Amino acid sequence: MTVTHRPGAIGRYGSAAGTGILAVLVLVGVCGSPMYVRWAEDNTDPNSAGGWFLQLLAWPAWRFAADGSGQGVLGADLRAILLVVLAAALLYVLPVSQVARVQGSLSQFFSGWGAYVLAAGAAALLSTLFGPDRSLLAALQAAGTGASYGFLSGWIIGTASLGSRA
Repeated sequence: MTVTHRPGAIGRYGSAAGTGILAVLVLVGVCGSPMYVRWAEDNTDPNSAGGWFLQLLAWPAWRFAADGSGQGVLGADLRAILLVVLAAALLYVLPVSQVARVQGSLSQFFSGWGAYVLAAGAAALLSTLFGPDRSLLAALQAAGTGASYGFLSGWIIGTASLGSRA
């Protein structure tokens, strides 16, 4: 007889991908919100480590309405949308074979972190290529900025993925 449901405390927790996606939604939803972006710009010092990091967290900025630049709401929010979609896809794909054997291991942490780095870099690259500034140089520079954001904030997603089912 094959056991399909593991008994005990494990059943109460979500999957590593599910908790990671929830963390992505919270991080992008809260730190990318217009209210947080405005607060970070007005109340933090970009020349201090803490202020710079708080401003970095605002990188996937989104807004409710277009700013009149002609790109519309979807064009303005494409980076945040792609970040959430790509992070969700990578969080489901990356950890399956690596962490299925070992519950709560550091490989869950690094899979979540790595998925967010890749998702942020790819989201920046694609949103620039499909956005109003369609140059290859701008897309490559944006990918570098996105990967930097993912590297410095992805530990939050990796931490959220710890202790969950694979």
